Amino acid sequence: MKSLYRLPLFFAMFLPLAAAGQKSWTLQECIRYAWENNIQLKQQEIASEQNKNNVLEAKMEFLPTVNSSVSHSMNWGRSVNMNDLQIIRNQLSQSTSVSLSASLTLFNGFAKQNNVASKKLLYEISELDAEKIKNNISLQISKAYLQILLSKEILRVSEENYKSIFEQVERTRKLVSAGNMAMGSQLEMEAQLASGRVQVVDAQSQLKTNLLTLRQLLTLPENEVFEIATPDIEGKIKSFMGENVNDLYNRSLNLPQIKSAKIAEENYALQLKIAKAQMMPSVRMSASYGSYFADSRSESFFNQIKDNRNPSLGFSLSIPIFNALNAKTSVKNSRLALRSASLNVIDWQQQIYKEVEQANNDALSYFEKLLASEQNVKSMEESFRYVKEKFNIGALNATDYTVSSTNLLKAKSEYLQAKYQFVFQLKVLDFYKGIEIVL
Repeated sequence: MKSLYRLPLFFAMFLPLAAAGQKSWTLQECIRYAWENNIQLKQQEIASEQNKNNVLEAKMEFLPTVNSSVSHSMNWGRSVNMNDLQIIRNQLSQSTSVSLSASLTLFNGFAKQNNVASKKLLYEISELDAEKIKNNISLQISKAYLQILLSKEILRVSEENYKSIFEQVERTRKLVSAGNMAMGSQLEMEAQLASGRVQVVDAQSQLKTNLLTLRQLLTLPENEVFEIATPDIEGKIKSFMGENVNDLYNRSLNLPQIKSAKIAEENYALQLKIAKAQMMPSVRMSASYGSYFADSRSESFFNQIKDNRNPSLGFSLSIPIFNALNAKTSVKNSRLALRSASLNVIDWQQQIYKEVEQANNDALSYFEKLLASEQNVKSMEESFRYVKEKFNIGALNATDYTVSSTNLLKAKSEYLQAKYQFVFQLKVLDFYKGIEIVL
């Protein structure tokens, strides 16, 4: 039986030694690794690169379109002798023509200019979308990281509690053997020891689960040894009186979701201008240069090409009159889309304000809970010390000892949970301030 009691203690001592040679990941290293290996972020970066290419494509639309053509034809039927303009019957005749043409839009209601500006805004939005993904990853990693630290501390407290009960069981056995304590007290203490062993195992299992959660967020290979660093959390806890919500909100306006909504509104304003351009006249310029050769003439190929040159330059004005109300409908829909985008900006601003207000309120609540639970631990420790002294001299039974020990363990667990909830909430506030999440 004694060997079974010592088994969790053996593993508790062995685990730190096994982890000693492992690389310990800091929170910043975890976040950066997740950024580099997250599939969703990589896909968004590809989409951003595509939008960047679309900007270049829109700029290239300002250049003229240039085309060239070469054609050669053979005719066995009737043809015309280009020397005397006589009809030639049933004789093979051949001709070759070459041409070079170019066209350029001089004016189309500034649609091209607005299209370039729109593509640039879409590129900015895609960059902000990547930043949003990074922010979400940072918060997820931070929460998982702190959960591991919490699990480690709960495991430590559970092991200390188990060790204390184990020592008390040994002392109780001696008192029972000496006839100073009833056998019932020994049995009850052994039952409590078994319960303490379950608590240690549960704490170890929870730690493994939380490590697995972080490993999966990082997409680490299953066989890779993984351990996190343990920063000084106690040193980061200080008195908290709350943030000024309005100041915090003003700083949070730099978050990518707010910027993205505002840029989207600008883009829809450009889309409205592009739609209006369909109702405006457009001016195009075209130029061409061509020549041809026919074997029905006696001149050589190059002389004919030179003599038959045919340059041209033209301008065209297109005035939209009726297009089945397509342009007018497009303008109406663009106006509605712009109104929707404006409402989306307001919606995001209201949502962020609520989030900031809630985050600040949660931080205050967790800090108050932290102070209360800290005081509760001190009270429970003093109570347990008194109960333990009384139990050791036989003035109290094992039931009173068990209740006091259980209450102390519960108080410590509540304190640890409050501590890490408060620390995480501070990191959330840093996020809204635009401060890098570090421990």
